[in-house]
Amino acid sequence: MAYPSVPPPGMALAACPHPVPLPPGWGALVVSANRGPYLVPAPTTCKLKIDGREVSGMAEGTFHIAVPAGEHDVRFTDLFGIPVMTTRVMVQPGAGHQLSFRFGGWRNRVHDGRGTDVTKFGMWSNYSVLLITLVVVGVICCGGLALIPLLTGSGAN
Repeated sequence: MAYPSVPPPGMALAACPHPVPLPPGWGALVVSANRGPYLVPAPTTCKLKIDGREVSGMAEGTFHIAVPAGEHDVRFTDLFGIPVMTTRVMVQPGAGHQLSFRFGGWRNRVHDGRGTDVTKFGMWSNYSVLLITLVVVGVICCGGLALIPLLTGSGAN
């Protein structure tokens, strides 16, 4: 059986929904991603990247990705390439390492196979960003309008 060679730089890695054969010196990332609270599932609008290389075939669910053993930077980015969640993982040869990317209503987090939070960076969810933006705009608009009479002196008797 021919083992996959290290994909050249710039070439995408592939995600498989079932375990993949591992060549000597390689390990596997077993990555799962939930749908999130969004109308469109988050994994379909975000990109999974390992060491800056995009992983093709990633969607909602659990996928296996063969990678060379060693330390890897794993992240989900939005459509513009801005990191949504990032973590670093040490992959052992011949072993699988589980990562669960959880898109949440408040914060986005990454957990390992034991449930430990291993998030290096987790952006707030789109809903929490929208809520904060609405509150700020509301305070500026409504609060600013309330200050106009005081600043112009027409509010004093």
